[in-house]
Order: sequence, then structure tokens, then C-alpha cells
Amino acid sequence: MSKILVIEDEAAIRRVLVKILSEENEAYKVDEAEDGLLGIEKIKNEDFDLILCDIKMPKMDGVEVLEAVKKIKPEIPIVMISGHGDLDTAVNTMRLGAFDYISKPPDLNRLLNTVRNALDRKELVVENKILKKKVSKKYEMIGESDAISQIIDIIDKVAPTDARVLITGPNGTGKELVAHWLHEKSARAKGNLIEVNCAAIPSELIESELFGHVKGAFTSANKDRAGKFEAANGGTIFLDEIGDMSLSAQAKVLRALQESRVQRVGSDRDIKVDVRVVAATNKNLKKEIEAGRFREDLYHRLAVILIKVPALNDRRDDIPLLIKHFSEKIANEQGTAKKVFSDKAIKLLQEYDWTGNIRELRNVIERLIILGGTEVSEQDVKMFASK
Repeated sequence: MSKILVIEDEAAIRRVLVKILSEENEAYKVDEAEDGLLGIEKIKNEDFDLILCDIKMPKMDGVEVLEAVKKIKPEIPIVMISGHGDLDTAVNTMRLGAFDYISKPPDLNRLLNTVRNALDRKELVVENKILKKKVSKKYEMIGESDAISQIIDIIDKVAPTDARVLITGPNGTGKELVAHWLHEKSARAKGNLIEVNCAAIPSELIESELFGHVKGAFTSANKDRAGKFEAANGGTIFLDEIGDMSLSAQAKVLRALQESRVQRVGSDRDIKVDVRVVAATNKNLKKEIEAGRFREDLYHRLAVILIKVPALNDRRDDIPLLIKHFSEKIANEQGTAKKVFSDKAIKLLQEYDWTGNIRELRNVIERLIILGGTEVSEQDVKMFASK
């Protein structure tokens, strides 16, 4: 059953549209609204698969309805109904996100073809949305500890929004996994996730890397180049190790967050960007602020939502699950039989001091799988897992 809403202030045209659609397919359930305000109320309270909306209406015109729907239920396709004098406006609504437009009086074949195409599009969008909600196995977070359960709960609440997130925690704890989850479970999942390791880029190049540059901006700038913020337009940028970013770059990132605009190095032209920012650091940024190495205003812009990823030593109950996960994954990657870890081997691994966190644990598991026996024993752990 496809639910269609017709928003049209002219009663005669509204009745015709409802009659045509209802008689065309008994699977179409058609509702109606006599103005934009009433239509928006119906859309808020019910789920529709398609909206047909007149452009010229009292109280709330069709363009306003379109903009409102794109904010509250962007997946619903909207077909605009235009009078002869509304043609330019109708074309403009396509740029604003309308699926299509039909002219008054409606041509029957064009109307029905447009409706069928729009409903097919809606079905594809919903299917794609469901698929995107299923986070890639590559970035699966493993664990049942309270700390991990809390992180997963926060991600489920925050991912659908555009709220900025600051992820903190020691090296090797999986901060990048949290960033990937936030992106893949968001409405931006169809866009790019651009990762930037701020610690790995020389301070003199970080601004060019983030914001791009124009030809001649510096010695080696032999052509125009887009930056990471432009590449992430419509998606997410992940600023890893942001605590290592230079103060001058921090100032430009702050401006980008405030104004949703960037400037390439050597240019005075603003480029508008629509980017969600997720940042991560292993540093205590409040101490960095006190030391004058990090901007307090940028910290408050980034830390709308704070997610603290615990050290592995603080979630030892998850280690058996991680051992199982890594042993299966490594066996699949190497095309070898999965090895079983004895209870004593697992217990010994749980008691280790994991200064390198999950990254270190994975390396140890791989070493034990390659060098250990058919069953990884306590003796194998003592022999091959020593630091």
C-alpha cells in the first residue's frame, strides 16, 4: 500500500487528483489537505510515500512546504503542481529537491508516470537507507562491557543528527571505529568520510591539506587543489589527533565550523561547504588549552558530544570476545583454519597489561595464530605474547 498526500487549495483540482490516483491503483491510499499548514501537520503525524503539492496556496505556499518536508522527512519525494504562471518557480523547486512538477490541468499519462517513478524512487531510497544503517563489518565494534554498550547507545542517538562529536581515548583504543560508526549510521552515509591524521601532516602543510590551495600560493603549488573539507562536502570529515593541529590551522577550522565556508590557501574566495565534523584526540585538551596550545573556542565548538573510548585494561571482560573476533578475521584473511584458544590462554591474555590497547591485542593474536600450536595454549601465550 502506497500512501499519497495531495496538498491543493483548489477543491475541484484536488478532487480530480484524488479520484484519478484512487482509481488508477487500488494499492494507492490517497489523503488530501486544503492548504500547506494542514498538509505539514499530516506529514508530521503520518508516513507518506509521495506528496503532490500545489505551488500557489494561501497560508503556506508550495515552496515553503517543500523546504519544511526536506527538513522533517527528506526521504519523501515531492511532486509540485504548477499553474501556467508558476513554471519558473516549478523549475526552481527541482533545484530545492522536488522530484518533478506537473502542470495544471494535469495530463493523465504524465501524472501517472510521474507518480509511479516517484514511488519507485522512494522505495529505492528506503532500501538504501536500511542498508546504510547496517554498519560495515570492517568497522564493527566488539564488546559487551558497560563502557562499550554506553558508546553504542550514544552513537545510536547522535548519528542521525549533525551534532559535532569529539572522541577521546588512548592510542589504539578504536577511536576511528567510533567515527566510522557515526558516519555510516547517519543520513550522510551516502557522502564521503574523509579522514585526516593531523599528527602525520607537517604544520606548514596542514592548512593546504584541509582547505586546499590555488596555483602559486607557495613554491610547490603548481596547480589549484581542493582540500579535505571540500572533498567531504555532503559527508563527514574526521580530524584524527586534532590536539596536534597548529594554532593557525585551528583558527581556520573554527571559521569553517562557524560559517560553513573555507578559503583555499592563497585565495580570498569563500567556498561553501556542508560538512559534519568528528574529531579525535589522545590528549587532554583542557590541559592543552591551559598551556596555550589549543583554542578554547574551538574545543567548545567540537565537543558538542563527548565520547570517551576506554583503554583495554578498563574493559578486560571484552577480551574473550575480541580474541574470538580477531582469530576468525585473521584466519579468513590468511586462508587458514581458525585456531582455538584454551581457557587458560584466554585468562592469561586477560591479565596482561595492554599498554597498546586493542591494536596491540590484535598483533599478539596474529602472532599466536602464526606461531602457536593447533590450539593456542597458556604456554604459547607465555612464549609468543611477551612484550
